[in-house]
Amino acid sequence: SLGPNSSGRYMSIETAPEGDSIRLLLTEPHPCSYLDDRIATTGFVDPSIVVDNQLYGRLSAMGFRRSGNHLYTPLCGGCNACVSARIPVALFSPNRSQKRCLKGNADVEVCHTQRIDFDEHYPVYHEYIFDRHQDGDMFPPSREQFDQFLGSVRDCTTFLEFRVNNRLIGCAVVDVLPNALSAIYTYFDPVYSSRSLGTLAVLLQVALANELGLKYLYLGYWIADCQKMRYKTNYRPLELLRENVWKICE
Repeated sequence: SLGPNSSGRYMSIETAPEGDSIRLLLTEPHPCSYLDDRIATTGFVDPSIVVDNQLYGRLSAMGFRRSGNHLYTPLCGGCNACVSARIPVALFSPNRSQKRCLKGNADVEVCHTQRIDFDEHYPVYHEYIFDRHQDGDMFPPSREQFDQFLGSVRDCTTFLEFRVNNRLIGCAVVDVLPNALSAIYTYFDPVYSSRSLGTLAVLLQVALANELGLKYLYLGYWIADCQKMRYKTNYRPLELLRENVWKICE
């Protein structure tokens, strides 16, 4: 399961110019989920700390991500392959392929909701993991894993359900931060793979961020040498966090 498996080591980081700091718990070094020849260490925000939405937003701007109840960041000695990525939504313009995706999914009904029917959603998630991520940490899928990973919602969490003829075909889980959206996870029925629902999910979240007057959509980590994580540079302009500075990806 995802979460701090503390090695007994910890560190503190500053989260604001005023010098406010929080404690991170460090995992034991473990095989990297993305690069076969790497060893990873993850820093989790101390679960005893109350993380309100303002702090969550500051941590996201520092490259943290949410998984279930936990906020984490890679802290791998000698490796900086995981690079946080975000779209400045006001500047984004879809390319031809993305425009075709929107047009081809004009029949998809998108429902924004704070609560989902887990019995309806889990089979879609299960098939998605079996089809796309048999080599990942979340395989094999289980109902308990699904509930822990995506059922641990925050007050700022919303779900974008995708339906065709009232049938659930996919879902994007999104957190609404003070000046950004954070794309937590997207899963869809592999039967509908030709619809490029992952791309649709990003495009709809960009549109939602614009509608809410937010500046960014956080996409998680871009990893140049990992095929499954390279797709994020398809969205332009894209900002990458390098040496604690967000810069437009060339």
